[in-house]
Amino acid sequence: MATRVLRWLLKAAFWFVALSVLLVVALRFVPPPFTFTMLGDLLAGRSVTKQWMPLDRIDPDMARAAIAGEDAKFCSHHGFDLEAIAGAAYRNAQGGRIRGGSTISQQTAKNVFLFQGGGYIRKAFEAWFTLLIEAIWGKRRIMEVYLNVAETGIGTYGAEAGAQRYFNHSASKLTPTEAARIAAVLPLPKKREAVAPSGFVRRHGNTIARYVGVVRRQGLDACIRPPNP
Repeated sequence: MATRVLRWLLKAAFWFVALSVLLVVALRFVPPPFTFTMLGDLLAGRSVTKQWMPLDRIDPDMARAAIAGEDAKFCSHHGFDLEAIAGAAYRNAQGGRIRGGSTISQQTAKNVFLFQGGGYIRKAFEAWFTLLIEAIWGKRRIMEVYLNVAETGIGTYGAEAGAQRYFNHSASKLTPTEAARIAAVLPLPKKREAVAPSGFVRRHGNTIARYVGVVRRQGLDACIRPPNP
């Protein structure tokens, strides 16, 4: 009995690894068609608005704003920012507002392949898919997918849909302030608005806007810049 269970577990692990690798390879070349978060919106009776836009067409300040607001070490880490994770764990242990230490890579893995919540089991799968996309996709593809599947408002996904919703124009023409306001919405997209923000969202957006230029000048976005011809 124990031998059969072990054999079954080994087969299940093999097929999970094989299928997950194949899925990640496929999504290296085609846009993710749907996510569990989008499905949750549909099940809740909400519509889903999304429009894929290649990274080369998204205003560079949108990626810089995401780096400034979500993951300053995006170009230097390999999927995990251990210092940020440890800092978040310490702050959470002290009480107050819960903070995460997830990188853009981790958020992308969660958004594309997994569901929200789920505790430590989901975190384990998130870590696995984070390693895969870092190895197979690379930084430019990770940022491209992130900026297209991240929730930017209720039922709104991606920078292009967010720009159209909030500013009535394409994400290819974002100003640093507009990009920063979208980035400020990303942590809590169902509770924050990029138009006429107030309180924390306004302060956070203004801070991100100031750091967009810092990201550019210090080369913190070097890994996602177009390759030289």
